[in-house]
Amino acid sequence: MNIQIFGKNKCFDSKKAERWFKERRIKVQYIDLPQYGMSRGELRSVRQAAGLEALLDEAAPGAEIVRYLARDEDKLEKLFEDPRLIRTPVVRNGKQATVGYRPEVWEKWE
Repeated sequence: MNIQIFGKNKCFDSKKAERWFKERRIKVQYIDLPQYGMSRGELRSVRQAAGLEALLDEAAPGAEIVRYLARDEDKLEKLFEDPRLIRTPVVRNGKQATVGYRPEVWEKWE
């Protein structure tokens, strides 16, 4: 398994996700989302696996702007430009991905 966790330093669920994998001795690569962001390819892959609606952090400042964009491609571009709008943690395992704390899904990856 090649697990990547895109998270925010002050996000409780990001820390819980990291701890969940470490308790099972699964190596993870942690990426600070606000600092490093995601590549366009990674963002598209997560969108295919989890859906565009799951990616938006409704509590983030500026989320209302994304909701009012008409086209999905425009919404995706806005998320790419401002990764603080992405709900965390985003956990990737190859082509599989989840958004939010989802241990019930991760267990099936093992």
